Amino acid sequence: MSISGAFSNALTGLAATSRAAELVSSNVANAMTEGYGTRSLELSTRTSGGSGVRVEGVLRNVDEVLIGDRRLADAATGFHGAKQQFLTNLEKVLGTPDQPGSLSGRMARFEASLIEAAARPDSQTRQSAVLSAANSLTTHLNATSDHIQTARLDADQAIAGMVATLNAGLEDVQSLNVKIQAAQARGVDASGLMDLRQKKIDALAPIVPIRQLPRENGVVALITTGGAVLLDGKAAKLGFTPVNLIVPEMTLSGGALSGLSLNGQPIDTSDDRSLIAGGALSGQFAVRDQVAVTAQERSDGFARDLVERFQNPALDATRLPGDPGLFADAGAAFSAADEVALSSRISVNAAVDPEKGGALWRLRDGLGATVQGSVGDAGLLNGLIDALSTMRTPVSGDFSTASQTAAGLASELLSSISSDRLLAETQLGFASAQQQSLLQMELSQGVDTDAQMQKLMQIEQAYAANARVISTADEMIQTLLAI
Repeated sequence: MSISGAFSNALTGLAATSRAAELVSSNVANAMTEGYGTRSLELSTRTSGGSGVRVEGVLRNVDEVLIGDRRLADAATGFHGAKQQFLTNLEKVLGTPDQPGSLSGRMARFEASLIEAAARPDSQTRQSAVLSAANSLTTHLNATSDHIQTARLDADQAIAGMVATLNAGLEDVQSLNVKIQAAQARGVDASGLMDLRQKKIDALAPIVPIRQLPRENGVVALITTGGAVLLDGKAAKLGFTPVNLIVPEMTLSGGALSGLSLNGQPIDTSDDRSLIAGGALSGQFAVRDQVAVTAQERSDGFARDLVERFQNPALDATRLPGDPGLFADAGAAFSAADEVALSSRISVNAAVDPEKGGALWRLRDGLGATVQGSVGDAGLLNGLIDALSTMRTPVSGDFSTASQTAAGLASELLSSISSDRLLAETQLGFASAQQQSLLQMELSQGVDTDAQMQKLMQIEQAYAANARVISTADEMIQTLLAI
Protein backbone atom coordinates (compact mmCIF):
# COMPACT_ATOMS: atom_id res chain seq x y z
CA MET A 1 0.00 0.00 0.00
CA SER A 2 1.32 3.44 -0.88
CA ILE A 3 1.79 6.17 1.71
CA SER A 4 -1.00 8.20 0.10
CA GLY A 5 -3.30 5.16 0.21
CA ALA A 6 -2.61 4.62 3.90
CA PHE A 7 -3.13 8.31 4.52
CA SER A 8 -6.48 8.23 2.69
CA ASN A 9 -7.62 5.13 4.59
CA ALA A 10 -6.79 6.73 7.90
CA LEU A 11 -8.61 9.94 7.02
CA THR A 12 -11.79 8.07 6.16
CA GLY A 13 -11.40 6.10 9.38
CA LEU A 14 -11.08 9.31 11.38
CA ALA A 15 -14.19 10.72 9.74
CA ALA A 16 -16.15 7.55 10.48
CA THR A 17 -15.02 7.31 14.12
CA SER A 18 -15.72 11.00 14.63
CA ARG A 19 -19.28 10.52 13.36
CA ALA A 20 -19.67 7.39 15.46
CA ALA A 21 -18.55 9.30 18.56
CA GLU A 22 -21.21 11.94 17.85
CA LEU A 23 -23.89 9.25 17.68
CA VAL A 24 -22.77 7.68 20.95
CA SER A 25 -22.88 11.10 22.58
CA SER A 26 -26.39 11.67 21.23
CA ASN A 27 -27.53 8.22 22.39
CA VAL A 28 -26.25 8.70 25.93
CA ALA A 29 -27.65 12.23 26.17
CA ASN A 30 -31.12 11.02 25.07
CA ALA A 31 -31.21 7.79 27.06
CA MET A 32 -34.28 9.06 28.97
CA THR A 33 -35.91 10.90 26.06
CA GLU A 34 -39.33 9.48 25.18
CA GLY A 35 -39.61 8.25 21.61
CA TYR A 36 -35.86 8.37 20.98
CA GLY A 37 -34.54 5.62 18.71
CA THR A 38 -30.97 4.46 19.31
CA ARG A 39 -28.67 5.59 16.48
CA SER A 40 -25.95 3.48 14.92
CA LEU A 41 -23.61 4.11 12.00
CA GLU A 42 -23.96 2.20 8.75
CA LEU A 43 -20.51 1.66 7.20
CA SER A 44 -19.23 0.03 4.03
CA THR A 45 -15.96 -0.41 2.21
CA ARG A 46 -15.16 2.22 -0.40
CA THR A 47 -15.05 0.63 -3.83
CA SER A 48 -14.46 3.73 -5.89
CA GLY A 49 -12.55 6.94 -5.46
CA GLY A 50 -9.92 5.30 -3.33
CA SER A 51 -9.92 2.83 -0.48
CA GLY A 52 -11.06 3.16 3.11
CA VAL A 53 -14.44 3.22 4.82
CA ARG A 54 -17.62 4.91 3.63
CA VAL A 55 -20.35 6.27 5.93
CA GLU A 56 -23.54 5.09 4.26
CA GLY A 57 -25.86 6.70 6.77
CA VAL A 58 -27.35 6.59 10.24
CA LEU A 59 -29.65 3.77 11.29
CA ARG A 60 -32.46 4.45 13.77
CA ASN A 61 -33.00 1.20 15.66
CA VAL A 62 -36.58 0.67 16.87
CA ASP A 63 -38.89 -2.34 17.00
CA GLU A 64 -41.83 -1.19 14.89
CA VAL A 65 -43.84 -4.34 15.64
CA LEU A 66 -43.47 -3.87 19.40
CA ILE A 67 -44.34 -0.18 19.14
CA GLY A 68 -47.41 -1.07 17.07
CA ASP A 69 -48.60 -3.58 19.69
CA ARG A 70 -48.04 -1.06 22.47
CA ARG A 71 -50.08 1.54 20.59
CA LEU A 72 -52.98 -0.90 20.29
CA ALA A 73 -52.74 -1.53 24.04
CA ASP A 74 -52.84 2.25 24.58
CA ALA A 75 -56.07 2.38 22.59
CA ALA A 76 -57.63 -0.53 24.50
CA THR A 77 -56.78 1.17 27.79
CA GLY A 78 -58.45 4.36 26.60
CA PHE A 79 -61.59 2.50 25.49
CA HIS A 80 -62.13 0.49 28.67
CA GLY A 81 -61.01 3.39 30.85
CA ALA A 82 -63.79 5.64 29.53
CA LYS A 83 -66.49 3.11 30.40
CA GLN A 84 -64.95 2.17 33.73
CA GLN A 85 -64.74 5.81 34.83
CA PHE A 86 -68.41 6.45 34.02
CA LEU A 87 -69.67 3.32 35.75
CA THR A 88 -67.50 3.91 38.82
CA ASN A 89 -68.82 7.45 39.22
CA LEU A 90 -72.42 6.32 38.67
CA GLU A 91 -72.04 3.60 41.29
CA LYS A 92 -70.81 6.24 43.75
CA VAL A 93 -73.83 8.43 43.00
CA LEU A 94 -76.28 5.57 43.53
CA GLY A 95 -74.39 4.45 46.62
CA THR A 96 -73.75 0.97 47.94
CA PRO A 97 -76.32 -0.69 50.24
CA ASP A 98 -74.17 -0.14 53.34
CA GLN A 99 -74.35 3.65 52.85
CA PRO A 100 -77.31 5.51 54.44
CA GLY A 101 -77.47 7.93 51.51
CA SER A 102 -77.62 5.20 48.89
CA LEU A 103 -80.74 4.40 46.88
CA SER A 104 -81.22 1.19 48.89
CA GLY A 105 -80.68 3.11 52.13
CA ARG A 106 -83.25 5.74 51.19
CA MET A 107 -85.73 3.02 50.21
CA ALA A 108 -85.24 1.36 53.60
CA ARG A 109 -85.66 4.69 55.37
CA PHE A 110 -88.86 5.41 53.42
CA GLU A 111 -90.35 2.02 54.27
CA ALA A 112 -89.34 2.35 57.93
CA SER A 113 -90.97 5.78 58.13
CA LEU A 114 -94.23 4.34 56.75
CA ILE A 115 -94.17 1.53 59.31
CA GLU A 116 -93.59 4.01 62.14
CA ALA A 117 -96.36 6.29 60.86
CA ALA A 118 -98.79 3.35 60.62
CA ALA A 119 -98.03 2.52 64.25
CA ARG A 120 -99.02 6.07 65.28
CA PRO A 121 -101.31 7.41 62.53
CA ASP A 122 -102.16 10.45 64.66
CA SER A 123 -98.52 11.65 64.85
CA GLN A 124 -97.71 14.56 62.54
CA THR A 125 -94.04 14.09 63.39
CA ARG A 126 -94.08 10.62 61.91
CA GLN A 127 -96.07 11.82 58.92
CA SER A 128 -93.46 14.50 58.39
CA ALA A 129 -90.77 11.81 58.49
CA VAL A 130 -92.61 9.96 55.69
CA LEU A 131 -92.66 13.12 53.57
CA SER A 132 -88.98 13.76 54.26
CA ALA A 133 -88.04 10.20 53.31
CA ALA A 134 -90.14 10.34 50.13
CA ASN A 135 -88.57 13.66 49.13
CA SER A 136 -85.12 12.24 49.82
CA LEU A 137 -85.88 9.31 47.53
CA THR A 138 -87.13 11.43 44.62
CA THR A 139 -84.30 13.93 45.01
CA HIS A 140 -81.81 11.09 44.82
CA LEU A 141 -83.37 9.82 41.60
CA ASN A 142 -83.34 13.36 40.17
CA ALA A 143 -79.65 13.73 41.05
CA THR A 144 -78.83 10.36 39.50
CA SER A 145 -80.49 11.35 36.24
CA ASP A 146 -78.70 14.72 36.25
CA HIS A 147 -75.38 12.97 36.83
CA ILE A 148 -75.97 10.63 33.89
CA GLN A 149 -76.76 13.50 31.55
CA THR A 150 -73.79 15.50 32.78
CA ALA A 151 -71.58 12.50 32.06
CA ARG A 152 -73.04 12.29 28.55
CA LEU A 153 -72.29 15.97 28.00
CA ASP A 154 -68.74 15.49 29.31
CA ALA A 155 -68.33 12.61 26.85
CA ASP A 156 -69.62 14.80 24.03
CA GLN A 157 -67.10 17.50 24.89
CA ALA A 158 -64.33 14.90 25.19
CA ILE A 159 -65.18 13.61 21.72
CA ALA A 160 -64.87 17.12 20.31
CA GLY A 161 -61.47 17.53 21.95
CA MET A 162 -60.22 14.18 20.66
CA VAL A 163 -61.38 14.92 17.12
CA ALA A 164 -59.52 18.25 17.21
CA THR A 165 -56.42 16.50 18.54
CA LEU A 166 -56.62 13.87 15.81
CA ASN A 167 -57.00 16.42 13.04
CA ALA A 168 -54.10 18.52 14.28
CA GLY A 169 -51.92 15.46 14.94
CA LEU A 170 -52.53 13.95 11.50
CA GLU A 171 -51.56 17.22 9.85
CA ASP A 172 -48.36 17.28 11.92
CA VAL A 173 -47.50 13.72 10.88
CA GLN A 174 -48.18 14.62 7.25
CA SER A 175 -45.84 17.61 7.53
CA LEU A 176 -43.14 15.45 9.15
CA ASN A 177 -43.51 12.88 6.37
CA VAL A 178 -42.73 15.58 3.82
CA LYS A 179 -39.69 16.81 5.77
CA ILE A 180 -38.34 13.28 6.30
CA GLN A 181 -38.74 12.51 2.61
CA ALA A 182 -36.91 15.72 1.68
CA ALA A 183 -34.12 15.05 4.19
CA GLN A 184 -33.52 11.55 2.86
CA ALA A 185 -33.50 12.85 -0.69
CA ARG A 186 -30.69 15.24 0.30
CA GLY A 187 -28.82 12.49 2.16
CA VAL A 188 -29.37 14.19 5.53
CA ASP A 189 -29.97 12.20 8.71
CA ALA A 190 -33.72 12.36 9.41
CA SER A 191 -33.65 10.38 12.68
CA GLY A 192 -34.61 13.41 14.78
CA LEU A 193 -37.66 14.02 12.62
CA MET A 194 -38.57 10.33 12.91
CA ASP A 195 -38.36 10.56 16.70
CA LEU A 196 -40.72 13.52 16.63
CA ARG A 197 -43.09 11.69 14.27
CA GLN A 198 -43.16 8.67 16.57
CA LYS A 199 -44.12 10.89 19.51
CA LYS A 200 -46.88 12.51 17.46
CA ILE A 201 -48.30 9.13 16.47
CA ASP A 202 -47.97 7.85 20.05
CA ALA A 203 -50.10 10.79 21.20
CA LEU A 204 -52.84 9.76 18.77
CA ALA A 205 -52.70 6.04 19.60
CA PRO A 206 -54.86 6.15 22.79
CA ILE A 207 -57.63 7.93 20.84
CA VAL A 208 -58.00 5.43 18.01
CA PRO A 209 -56.25 2.07 17.44
CA ILE A 210 -53.62 2.89 14.80
CA ARG A 211 -51.55 0.72 12.51
CA GLN A 212 -48.46 2.28 10.92
CA LEU A 213 -47.57 1.18 7.41
CA PRO A 214 -44.22 1.98 5.74
CA ARG A 215 -44.09 3.82 2.45
CA GLU A 216 -41.14 4.83 0.24
CA ASN A 217 -38.43 7.26 1.39
CA GLY A 218 -39.22 7.02 5.10
CA VAL A 219 -42.87 8.05 4.74
CA VAL A 220 -45.53 6.23 6.77
CA ALA A 221 -49.28 5.76 6.40
CA LEU A 222 -51.74 5.44 9.27
CA ILE A 223 -54.91 3.35 9.29
CA THR A 224 -57.18 2.22 12.10
CA THR A 225 -57.62 -1.46 12.88
CA GLY A 226 -61.17 -1.04 11.59
CA GLY A 227 -59.87 0.00 8.18
CA ALA A 228 -60.24 3.79 8.20
CA VAL A 229 -57.39 5.51 6.33
CA LEU A 230 -56.26 8.39 8.51
CA LEU A 231 -53.13 9.27 6.57
CA ASP A 232 -51.73 8.03 3.29
CA GLY A 233 -50.02 10.89 1.58
CA LYS A 234 -52.69 13.33 2.73
CA ALA A 235 -54.22 13.54 6.21
CA ALA A 236 -57.89 12.67 6.58
CA LYS A 237 -60.30 15.14 8.14
CA LEU A 238 -62.64 14.05 10.92
CA GLY A 239 -65.81 16.00 11.65
CA PHE A 240 -67.90 16.33 14.79
CA THR A 241 -70.26 18.98 16.19
CA PRO A 242 -70.55 19.19 20.00
CA VAL A 243 -73.62 20.44 21.88
CA ASN A 244 -73.92 22.62 24.97
CA LEU A 245 -76.67 20.66 26.71
CA ILE A 246 -77.82 17.05 26.75
CA VAL A 247 -81.13 15.77 28.12
CA PRO A 248 -82.34 12.15 28.18
CA GLU A 249 -84.49 12.64 25.09
CA MET A 250 -81.46 13.56 22.97
CA THR A 251 -79.96 10.59 21.12
CA LEU A 252 -77.71 9.94 18.16
CA SER A 253 -80.36 7.91 16.35
CA GLY A 254 -82.86 10.71 16.84
CA GLY A 255 -80.55 13.22 15.19
CA ALA A 256 -80.19 15.47 18.24
CA LEU A 257 -76.55 14.50 18.77
CA SER A 258 -73.70 14.58 16.29
CA GLY A 259 -72.08 11.49 14.87
CA LEU A 260 -68.57 11.24 13.46
CA SER A 261 -67.59 11.85 9.85
CA LEU A 262 -64.42 11.02 7.95
CA ASN A 263 -63.68 13.27 4.99
CA GLY A 264 -67.32 14.32 5.03
CA GLN A 265 -68.70 10.77 5.09
CA PRO A 266 -70.54 9.60 8.24
CA ILE A 267 -69.12 6.54 9.94
CA ASP A 268 -70.75 4.18 12.42
CA THR A 269 -69.57 4.51 16.02
CA SER A 270 -71.98 2.12 17.70
CA ASP A 271 -70.41 -1.34 17.67
CA ASP A 272 -67.24 -3.41 17.57
CA ARG A 273 -67.19 -3.28 13.76
CA SER A 274 -66.87 0.49 13.73
CA LEU A 275 -63.94 1.96 11.81
CA ILE A 276 -62.74 3.58 15.05
CA ALA A 277 -63.65 0.80 17.49
CA GLY A 278 -61.25 0.16 20.35
CA GLY A 279 -59.87 3.55 21.42
CA ALA A 280 -60.76 6.35 23.81
CA LEU A 281 -62.81 8.06 21.09
CA SER A 282 -64.93 4.95 20.67
CA GLY A 283 -65.17 4.66 24.45
CA GLN A 284 -66.59 8.17 24.80
CA PHE A 285 -69.14 7.45 22.06
CA ALA A 286 -70.07 4.27 23.93
CA VAL A 287 -70.59 6.25 27.15
CA ARG A 288 -72.63 8.99 25.48
CA ASP A 289 -74.81 6.80 23.25
CA GLN A 290 -74.95 3.39 24.91
CA VAL A 291 -73.73 2.91 28.48
CA ALA A 292 -75.20 6.13 29.87
CA VAL A 293 -78.40 5.71 27.87
CA THR A 294 -78.86 2.22 29.34
CA ALA A 295 -78.22 3.60 32.82
CA GLN A 296 -80.87 6.29 32.24
CA GLU A 297 -83.35 3.66 31.04
CA ARG A 298 -82.75 1.61 34.18
CA SER A 299 -83.19 4.65 36.39
CA ASP A 300 -86.40 5.59 34.57
CA GLY A 301 -87.62 2.00 34.79
CA PHE A 302 -87.14 1.99 38.55
CA ALA A 303 -88.88 5.36 38.86
CA ARG A 304 -91.79 4.04 36.80
CA ASP A 305 -92.15 1.00 39.01
CA LEU A 306 -92.17 3.22 42.09
CA VAL A 307 -94.75 5.63 40.66
CA GLU A 308 -97.08 2.90 39.42
CA ARG A 309 -97.04 1.10 42.78
CA PHE A 310 -98.64 4.14 44.42
CA GLN A 311 -100.76 5.17 41.45
CA ASN A 312 -102.91 2.04 41.68
CA PRO A 313 -106.58 3.24 41.81
CA ALA A 314 -107.41 0.52 44.35
CA LEU A 315 -104.91 1.92 46.84
CA ASP A 316 -106.62 5.26 47.56
CA ALA A 317 -110.35 5.70 46.93
CA THR A 318 -110.19 9.47 47.48
CA ARG A 319 -108.12 10.10 44.37
CA LEU A 320 -109.97 11.27 41.30
CA PRO A 321 -109.33 9.51 37.96
CA GLY A 322 -106.25 10.99 36.30
CA ASP A 323 -104.79 12.32 39.56
CA PRO A 324 -101.26 11.30 40.55
CA GLY A 325 -100.47 8.95 43.41
CA LEU A 326 -97.99 9.58 46.19
CA PHE A 327 -95.27 10.00 43.56
CA ALA A 328 -95.97 12.22 40.55
CA ASP A 329 -94.45 12.93 37.16
CA ALA A 330 -93.56 16.63 37.51
CA GLY A 331 -96.72 17.08 39.58
CA ALA A 332 -99.02 15.15 37.24
CA ALA A 333 -100.08 11.54 36.85
CA PHE A 334 -97.64 9.28 35.06
CA SER A 335 -98.32 8.05 31.54
CA ALA A 336 -96.39 5.08 30.12
CA ALA A 337 -95.76 7.04 26.93
CA ASP A 338 -93.71 9.59 28.91
CA GLU A 339 -91.28 7.23 30.63
CA VAL A 340 -88.13 8.75 29.13
CA ALA A 341 -86.42 10.97 31.74
CA LEU A 342 -89.03 10.09 34.39
CA SER A 343 -86.34 9.77 37.04
CA SER A 344 -85.41 13.41 36.40
CA ARG A 345 -89.04 14.54 36.89
CA ILE A 346 -90.33 12.29 39.66
CA SER A 347 -91.54 14.18 42.71
CA VAL A 348 -93.73 13.78 45.78
CA ASN A 349 -97.39 14.71 45.31
CA ALA A 350 -97.87 18.31 46.41
CA ALA A 351 -101.12 17.30 48.17
CA VAL A 352 -99.13 15.94 51.13
CA ASP A 353 -96.53 18.72 51.29
CA PRO A 354 -97.46 21.69 53.51
CA GLU A 355 -94.83 23.86 51.80
CA LYS A 356 -96.70 23.38 48.51
CA GLY A 357 -100.18 23.97 49.87
CA GLY A 358 -100.83 20.35 50.90
CA ALA A 359 -101.35 18.69 54.25
CA LEU A 360 -99.53 15.87 56.00
CA TRP A 361 -102.76 14.23 57.19
CA ARG A 362 -103.55 13.25 53.58
CA LEU A 363 -100.91 10.55 53.94
CA ARG A 364 -103.34 8.97 56.41
CA ASP A 365 -106.73 10.04 55.06
CA GLY A 366 -106.19 10.04 51.30
CA LEU A 367 -104.59 12.24 48.67
CA GLY A 368 -107.97 13.49 47.47
CA ALA A 369 -109.48 13.96 50.94
CA THR A 370 -110.91 17.42 51.64
CA VAL A 371 -111.24 17.01 55.41
CA GLN A 372 -109.39 14.99 58.00
CA GLY A 373 -110.70 11.57 58.92
CA SER A 374 -110.18 9.45 61.99
CA VAL A 375 -106.72 10.07 63.44
CA GLY A 376 -106.47 6.42 64.44
CA ASP A 377 -107.14 4.99 60.97
CA ALA A 378 -103.91 3.45 59.59
CA GLY A 379 -105.55 1.68 56.67
CA LEU A 380 -104.04 3.86 53.92
CA LEU A 381 -100.61 3.89 55.54
CA ASN A 382 -100.66 0.09 55.73
CA GLY A 383 -101.71 0.05 52.08
CA LEU A 384 -98.68 2.17 51.20
CA ILE A 385 -96.46 -0.31 53.04
CA ASP A 386 -98.06 -3.18 51.14
CA ALA A 387 -97.51 -1.32 47.85
CA LEU A 388 -93.78 -1.24 48.54
CA SER A 389 -93.57 -4.91 49.45
CA THR A 390 -95.86 -6.21 46.68
CA MET A 391 -94.11 -8.58 44.29
CA ARG A 392 -94.28 -6.89 40.91
CA THR A 393 -92.66 -7.57 37.53
CA PRO A 394 -90.91 -4.47 36.15
CA VAL A 395 -92.22 -3.59 32.72
CA SER A 396 -89.22 -1.53 31.55
CA GLY A 397 -85.62 -0.68 32.36
CA ASP A 398 -84.10 -3.92 31.06
CA PHE A 399 -84.49 -5.57 34.46
CA SER A 400 -84.99 -9.29 35.02
CA THR A 401 -88.46 -10.72 34.48
CA ALA A 402 -88.71 -11.96 38.08
CA SER A 403 -91.30 -10.34 40.36
CA GLN A 404 -89.73 -8.12 42.99
CA THR A 405 -90.47 -5.71 45.76
CA ALA A 406 -89.51 -2.05 45.36
CA ALA A 407 -86.46 -2.62 47.58
CA GLY A 408 -85.51 -5.65 45.52
CA LEU A 409 -85.68 -3.63 42.30
CA ALA A 410 -83.49 -0.94 43.85
CA SER A 411 -80.94 -3.62 44.71
CA GLU A 412 -81.04 -4.97 41.16
CA LEU A 413 -80.51 -1.49 39.76
CA LEU A 414 -77.35 -1.05 41.80
CA SER A 415 -76.27 -4.64 41.15
CA SER A 416 -76.52 -4.17 37.38
CA ILE A 417 -74.37 -1.03 37.54
CA SER A 418 -71.86 -2.72 39.85
CA SER A 419 -71.64 -5.78 37.58
CA ASP A 420 -70.98 -3.60 34.55
CA ARG A 421 -68.40 -1.62 36.48
CA LEU A 422 -66.65 -4.78 37.64
CA LEU A 423 -66.53 -6.11 34.07
CA ALA A 424 -65.15 -2.79 32.81
CA GLU A 425 -62.53 -2.80 35.59
CA THR A 426 -61.48 -6.34 34.69
CA GLN A 427 -61.12 -5.41 31.03
CA LEU A 428 -59.27 -2.22 31.92
CA GLY A 429 -56.96 -4.12 34.25
CA PHE A 430 -56.04 -6.58 31.51
CA ALA A 431 -55.50 -3.81 28.96
CA SER A 432 -53.40 -1.78 31.43
CA ALA A 433 -51.25 -4.79 32.35
CA GLN A 434 -50.67 -5.53 28.68
CA GLN A 435 -49.84 -1.89 28.03
CA GLN A 436 -47.32 -1.75 30.87
CA SER A 437 -45.68 -5.00 29.82
CA LEU A 438 -45.27 -3.83 26.24
CA LEU A 439 -44.04 -0.44 27.40
CA GLN A 440 -41.39 -2.07 29.59
CA MET A 441 -40.31 -4.24 26.68
CA GLU A 442 -40.07 -1.15 24.50
CA LEU A 443 -38.06 0.74 27.11
CA SER A 444 -35.73 -2.21 27.57
CA GLN A 445 -34.84 -1.92 23.89
CA GLY A 446 -33.94 1.74 24.28
CA VAL A 447 -30.50 3.21 24.81
CA ASP A 448 -28.19 0.89 26.78
CA THR A 449 -25.72 3.35 28.29
CA ASP A 450 -23.29 0.59 29.34
CA ALA A 451 -23.15 -0.74 25.80
CA GLN A 452 -22.75 2.79 24.46
CA MET A 453 -19.80 3.47 26.75
CA GLN A 454 -18.15 0.21 25.67
CA LYS A 455 -18.70 1.26 22.07
CA LEU A 456 -17.14 4.64 22.85
CA MET A 457 -13.99 2.92 24.12
CA GLN A 458 -13.77 0.97 20.86
CA ILE A 459 -14.27 4.19 18.91
CA GLU A 460 -11.48 5.85 20.88
CA GLN A 461 -9.16 2.95 20.10
CA ALA A 462 -10.07 3.09 16.40
CA TYR A 463 -9.58 6.86 16.39
CA ALA A 464 -6.18 6.51 18.02
CA ALA A 465 -5.15 3.82 15.53
CA ASN A 466 -6.15 5.97 12.56
CA ALA A 467 -4.43 8.97 14.06
CA ARG A 468 -1.28 6.87 14.54
CA VAL A 469 -1.39 5.82 10.88
CA ILE A 470 -1.60 9.47 9.79
CA SER A 471 1.23 10.40 12.13
CA THR A 472 3.39 7.57 10.80
CA ALA A 473 2.58 8.48 7.20
CA ASP A 474 3.55 12.07 7.94
CA GLU A 475 6.87 10.96 9.45
CA MET A 476 7.56 8.84 6.36
CA ILE A 477 6.80 11.74 4.02
CA GLN A 478 9.00 14.05 6.07
CA THR A 479 11.82 11.53 5.93
CA LEU A 480 11.49 11.21 2.19
CA LEU A 481 11.49 14.95 1.75
CA ALA A 482 14.63 15.22 3.85
CA ILE A 483 16.58 12.81 1.66
